[in-house]
Amino acid sequence: MKELPKAYNPAEVEQKIYKLWEESGYFNPDNLPDAEKREPYTIIMPPPNANGQLHVGHALFVTIEDIFTRYQRMNGKRALWLPGTDHAGFETQVVYEKKLEKEGRSRFKMTREKFYKEVWDFVQDHKAATENGLRRLGASCDWSRNTFTLDPRIIKIVYETFAQMHKDGLVYRGERISNWCPKHQTSLSDLETRYEERQEPLYYLKYGPFTIATARPETKFGDKYVVMHPADERYKPYNHGDKIDLEWINGPVMATIIKDEAIDREFGTGVMTITPWHDATDFEIAQRHNLDKEQIIDKYGKLLPMAGEFAGMKIKEARPLIVTKLKNKGLLEKIDDHYKHNVQLCYKCNTVIEPQIIPQWFVAMTKPLPDGRPSLRDMAVEAVTSGGIKIIPERFHGVYMHWMENLRDWAISRQIAWGIPIPVYYCKQESISNDQFSISNEKPEKCPFCGQCDMEQDPDTFDTWFSSGQWPYATLMAQGEKDFKTYYPTQVMETGWDILFFWVARMVMFGIYKTGNRPFETIFLHGIVRDKDRQKMSKSKGNVIDPLGVIDTYGTDALRFALVFSTSAGTDIPLAEDKIKGMKHFANKLWNIARFIQMNLDAERGQTSKSSRGLTPRPEAKTDADKEILLKLETTIKEVSDDLENFKLHEAAQSIYHFAWHEFADVYIEASKKQLSNSSGSDLLGDSRSDPKLRQNSQAILLYCLLNILKLLHPFMPFVTEEIYQNLRQPQASKSKLQNLLMIEDWPK
Repeated sequence: MKELPKAYNPAEVEQKIYKLWEESGYFNPDNLPDAEKREPYTIIMPPPNANGQLHVGHALFVTIEDIFTRYQRMNGKRALWLPGTDHAGFETQVVYEKKLEKEGRSRFKMTREKFYKEVWDFVQDHKAATENGLRRLGASCDWSRNTFTLDPRIIKIVYETFAQMHKDGLVYRGERISNWCPKHQTSLSDLETRYEERQEPLYYLKYGPFTIATARPETKFGDKYVVMHPADERYKPYNHGDKIDLEWINGPVMATIIKDEAIDREFGTGVMTITPWHDATDFEIAQRHNLDKEQIIDKYGKLLPMAGEFAGMKIKEARPLIVTKLKNKGLLEKIDDHYKHNVQLCYKCNTVIEPQIIPQWFVAMTKPLPDGRPSLRDMAVEAVTSGGIKIIPERFHGVYMHWMENLRDWAISRQIAWGIPIPVYYCKQESISNDQFSISNEKPEKCPFCGQCDMEQDPDTFDTWFSSGQWPYATLMAQGEKDFKTYYPTQVMETGWDILFFWVARMVMFGIYKTGNRPFETIFLHGIVRDKDRQKMSKSKGNVIDPLGVIDTYGTDALRFALVFSTSAGTDIPLAEDKIKGMKHFANKLWNIARFIQMNLDAERGQTSKSSRGLTPRPEAKTDADKEILLKLETTIKEVSDDLENFKLHEAAQSIYHFAWHEFADVYIEASKKQLSNSSGSDLLGDSRSDPKLRQNSQAILLYCLLNILKLLHPFMPFVTEEIYQNLRQPQASKSKLQNLLMIEDWPK
């Protein structure tokens, strides 16, 4: 038995211990003792973006998933935690474009191939740093199965899914309204935009016999439809389809009356003109009534020739001039300067989103499958309502259902260079319609339509959520048929509550569609890590916590235990340095407990601590104090096991903490000191202080309790517990040493 140093130094221990774990091969569940007899248990890691440093949110998910994995591994499961990293399409492209801006360069002045190559190299560097960060956080994941979202194996599976969905009529190309960022020149998902409340002028304009209200007069040049609610008594004299001649911004216009229930009768005057090209609500109205759609603003946020003398001008520059013209023509009735409304912005550059109609690839979310199965949406709803998939915490069940009820077809194409290219090829002949295309993993040698020309690939890439939505089955299929059959479906998908719909729900849809089975049994949602004042962390506020910096100061175990100690699932987590420092003290306390016990073991007692599994049998209780501590230990084991089975990590952590520090250290160890020193007198441990059998029994109980504490704490604080365990064991040959890891010890019963 190697004597523990006086103080625990995480910096000296953690790298050594992680190397020991990796060299053991036990991160790979197929290498575990009696692997074939073990029940599989699988978690697929939500892949961190490979474009920057790890943040404290990564530390949280690594901690939670590692706790689940280590607990199940110690419970005899064939536990696979499959790691990976995400190319993160638009996110990464924005990061790299900022880098180019600092260098005085632009992707728009580079070839697509050169830009892609530079981003690839950039990502590979950060990918390696991300993976090293995961190691420092103690992730016991199977690095032999490590997967990148741009691995050829993954791309092949993504392409196969796209082709199958097109064959089933679930993928189509169409022109619909999209969130367009004029700066980044791409459409964005709703997740990639944010809303900001602004107070701006609301302009009341005369439109023939009507008065309309708008905050965007620059979009009104082509307006030729005036819309009102069919039940609005104020406009009962007007019939759907009536024509009205009127004077407008650039001259006479013939307007058509449209009756539609989408109109808000309480807004403005209850009547509005529509601009289908530049507003989502207007677009839907135009679709329902088969109305024309005209573009007023280009993709760079400049007015088109339809705007007359304002053509080529930016919106901010043109708006006051347009208002002046309306006023001079007698078309401006009044201005409300106190109008508050939400403005949609690009979440990366804060540019105002300019809705545009552009050709996009869509997934039909509510269309039944040709084989008789229900729609993607309905399959995902049934999986949760039937209890096949459980959502923790339960309150997010309603959130999930609300999103599903309001689901629209999903635009899966992005106008960016970085990502998985859409595997669609068009004929270059102008006489061949773009409605005719070929779906292929590789460029066809010959055009199937004209039979001679080279084909041109669709310039768009997939939305990252399209490929990552296939992550659970794609990662396992990429490993081979055996892995897929053994480890799918997975047991837990653990991630942040904020992407329940955007990622998790889509994984449910894809998983059931592709495999016929749910992708996971449980959805466990964690909260957002905030600062001590519950403010969102941001660089501008200066309240960002660097997890690797924290580890350098306090050690990994302290950070991990602080993250899970007092926060339940789905609840945002306030994290302060004092909290982490307190858990560093707990790690030190555990070290001192172990050192005290080790120093007070007889030589022959130490010799009993060398077996590989179970280490020592339950000792006999000789005194009331013995009985009490053993009973409290067994109660703690049951509480912790039950809490982990029910995903109550914070309650499990608190139970271990309380038992180790207060019940064991403060009470039993303090009372044991007299007995261990053979002093006379009486205390909690018994009457005869010179009885060597009582002394040995006390040693046995101390060692037994310590070893069980180490096991209970190991999923939470893996480094310090493994280091103590290794020091308690007898020195053995290097080969057999790998068989004696706390990581694969049996969980206490």
